[in-house]
Amino acid sequence: MMKSLLYSILLLCFTQNSYATSLIGRLGIGTTNQVATGISAISMKLQRNRKFGIGGIFGVDSSTDSSTYAIGAKTYHLIYDEPQLNFYSSFTAIMFTYNDTAGDTKNGYQAEGSFGSEFSFQGLESVGFSFEFGLGLIKNSDGSSFKTVGHHMLQSAVHFYL
Repeated sequence: MMKSLLYSILLLCFTQNSYATSLIGRLGIGTTNQVATGISAISMKLQRNRKFGIGGIFGVDSSTDSSTYAIGAKTYHLIYDEPQLNFYSSFTAIMFTYNDTAGDTKNGYQAEGSFGSEFSFQGLESVGFSFEFGLGLIKNSDGSSFKTVGHHMLQSAVHFYL
Protein backbone atom coordinates (compact mmCIF):
# COMPACT_ATOMS: atom_id res chain seq x y z
CA MET A 1 0.00 0.00 0.00
CA MET A 2 2.83 2.38 0.85
CA LYS A 3 4.42 1.85 -2.59
CA SER A 4 1.16 2.51 -4.42
CA LEU A 5 0.58 5.67 -2.38
CA LEU A 6 4.12 6.90 -3.13
CA TYR A 7 3.67 6.12 -6.84
CA SER A 8 0.38 8.04 -6.84
CA ILE A 9 2.02 11.10 -5.28
CA LEU A 10 4.91 10.96 -7.77
CA LEU A 11 2.51 10.54 -10.70
CA LEU A 12 0.53 13.57 -9.58
CA CYS A 13 3.77 15.54 -9.35
CA PHE A 14 4.49 15.10 -13.06
CA THR A 15 1.06 15.46 -14.67
CA GLN A 16 0.16 19.13 -14.28
CA ASN A 17 1.35 22.13 -16.30
CA SER A 18 2.57 25.23 -14.56
CA TYR A 19 3.26 28.76 -15.66
CA ALA A 20 5.39 30.18 -12.84
CA THR A 21 8.14 32.44 -14.13
CA SER A 22 8.93 34.89 -11.34
CA LEU A 23 11.40 32.66 -9.46
CA ILE A 24 13.25 31.04 -12.39
CA GLY A 25 17.00 31.25 -11.82
CA ARG A 26 16.68 32.95 -8.43
CA LEU A 27 18.42 31.39 -5.44
CA GLY A 28 16.45 31.34 -2.21
CA ILE A 29 18.37 31.09 1.05
CA GLY A 30 16.63 30.72 4.39
CA THR A 31 15.75 28.43 7.24
CA THR A 32 13.74 25.26 7.79
CA ASN A 33 12.87 23.07 10.74
CA GLN A 34 11.59 20.00 8.87
CA VAL A 35 14.21 17.59 10.20
CA ALA A 36 12.72 14.90 12.45
CA THR A 37 15.27 15.61 15.20
CA GLY A 38 14.12 19.23 15.46
CA ILE A 39 17.49 20.68 14.47
CA SER A 40 17.25 24.08 12.80
CA ALA A 41 18.74 23.97 9.32
CA ILE A 42 19.77 26.26 6.49
CA SER A 43 17.60 25.78 3.41
CA MET A 44 18.43 26.66 -0.19
CA LYS A 45 16.05 26.58 -3.16
CA LEU A 46 16.68 27.18 -6.86
CA GLN A 47 13.87 27.21 -9.42
CA ARG A 48 15.55 25.60 -12.45
CA ASN A 49 12.78 26.14 -15.01
CA ARG A 50 9.01 26.66 -15.28
CA LYS A 51 8.20 23.31 -13.67
CA PHE A 52 11.08 22.06 -11.53
CA GLY A 53 13.16 23.31 -8.65
CA ILE A 54 15.85 21.80 -6.44
CA GLY A 55 16.80 22.45 -2.86
CA GLY A 56 19.22 21.55 -0.14
CA ILE A 57 19.07 21.35 3.65
CA PHE A 58 22.02 21.51 6.04
CA GLY A 59 22.05 21.78 9.82
CA VAL A 60 24.62 21.20 12.54
CA ASP A 61 24.54 21.35 16.34
CA SER A 62 27.71 20.93 18.39
CA SER A 63 26.34 22.22 21.67
CA THR A 64 26.43 18.79 23.34
CA ASP A 65 29.35 16.44 23.94
CA SER A 66 28.81 14.92 20.50
CA SER A 67 27.89 16.84 17.37
CA THR A 68 24.72 16.16 15.43
CA TYR A 69 23.96 17.12 11.86
CA ALA A 70 21.37 16.85 9.11
CA ILE A 71 21.91 17.01 5.36
CA GLY A 72 19.30 16.56 2.68
CA ALA A 73 18.00 17.28 -0.80
CA LYS A 74 14.61 18.34 -2.06
CA THR A 75 12.90 18.47 -5.44
CA TYR A 76 9.97 20.73 -6.30
CA HIS A 77 7.40 20.49 -9.10
CA LEU A 78 5.17 23.51 -9.66
CA ILE A 79 1.52 22.59 -10.15
CA TYR A 80 -0.25 25.96 -10.04
CA ASP A 81 0.84 29.55 -9.71
CA GLU A 82 -0.64 32.95 -9.01
CA PRO A 83 1.15 36.31 -8.83
CA GLN A 84 2.03 35.95 -5.12
CA LEU A 85 1.63 32.18 -4.65
CA ASN A 86 2.97 28.91 -6.04
CA PHE A 87 1.38 25.51 -5.30
CA TYR A 88 3.85 22.64 -5.66
CA SER A 89 4.59 19.03 -4.88
CA SER A 90 7.92 18.04 -3.39
CA PHE A 91 10.03 15.08 -2.34
CA THR A 92 12.54 15.43 0.51
CA ALA A 93 15.30 13.02 1.56
CA ILE A 94 17.31 13.81 4.71
CA MET A 95 20.07 11.91 6.50
CA PHE A 96 20.65 12.91 10.13
CA THR A 97 22.44 12.00 13.36
CA TYR A 98 21.00 12.30 16.84
CA ASN A 99 21.86 11.49 20.46
CA ASP A 100 19.91 8.64 22.03
CA THR A 101 18.98 8.47 25.73
CA ALA A 102 22.35 6.93 26.61
CA GLY A 103 24.18 9.81 24.93
CA ASP A 104 25.43 7.78 21.97
CA THR A 105 25.32 9.27 18.48
CA LYS A 106 23.02 7.35 16.13
CA ASN A 107 22.14 7.72 12.44
CA GLY A 108 18.77 7.93 10.74
CA TYR A 109 16.99 9.17 7.66
CA GLN A 110 13.65 10.57 6.65
CA ALA A 111 11.79 10.81 3.36
CA GLU A 112 8.71 12.92 2.70
CA GLY A 113 6.36 13.33 -0.22
CA SER A 114 4.28 16.45 0.17
CA PHE A 115 2.26 19.23 -1.36
CA GLY A 116 2.82 22.79 -0.36
CA SER A 117 2.52 26.43 -1.15
CA GLU A 118 5.00 29.26 -1.13
CA PHE A 119 3.62 32.76 -0.95
CA SER A 120 4.92 36.29 -0.70
CA PHE A 121 3.35 39.64 0.05
CA GLN A 122 2.87 42.29 -2.61
CA GLY A 123 5.80 44.67 -2.49
CA LEU A 124 7.90 42.05 -0.67
CA GLU A 125 8.30 39.44 -3.43
CA SER A 126 11.87 38.52 -2.43
CA VAL A 127 10.71 36.78 0.76
CA GLY A 128 8.79 33.51 0.40
CA PHE A 129 6.87 31.75 3.18
CA SER A 130 6.00 28.05 2.74
CA PHE A 131 3.77 25.44 4.30
CA GLU A 132 3.60 21.74 3.40
CA PHE A 133 1.50 18.65 4.09
CA GLY A 134 1.90 15.02 3.06
CA LEU A 135 3.35 11.67 4.09
CA GLY A 136 6.69 10.86 5.66
CA LEU A 137 8.89 7.91 6.60
CA ILE A 138 11.40 8.19 9.43
CA LYS A 139 13.97 5.43 10.07
CA ASN A 140 16.38 5.45 12.99
CA SER A 141 17.89 2.94 15.42
CA ASP A 142 14.64 2.85 17.43
CA GLY A 143 12.70 1.62 14.39
CA SER A 144 10.74 3.22 11.62
CA SER A 145 7.51 5.16 11.45
CA PHE A 146 5.21 6.12 8.61
CA LYS A 147 3.18 9.24 9.34
CA THR A 148 1.33 12.22 8.01
CA VAL A 149 3.26 15.47 8.11
CA GLY A 150 2.18 19.07 8.29
CA HIS A 151 4.71 21.87 8.38
CA HIS A 152 3.50 25.41 9.07
CA MET A 153 5.14 28.39 7.43
CA LEU A 154 7.85 28.92 10.05
CA GLN A 155 8.68 25.21 10.24
CA SER A 156 8.56 24.44 6.53
CA ALA A 157 10.76 27.22 5.13
CA VAL A 158 11.26 30.93 4.83
CA HIS A 159 13.47 31.93 1.89
CA PHE A 160 15.00 35.22 0.81
CA TYR A 161 15.49 35.24 -2.97
CA LEU A 162 18.61 36.86 -4.41
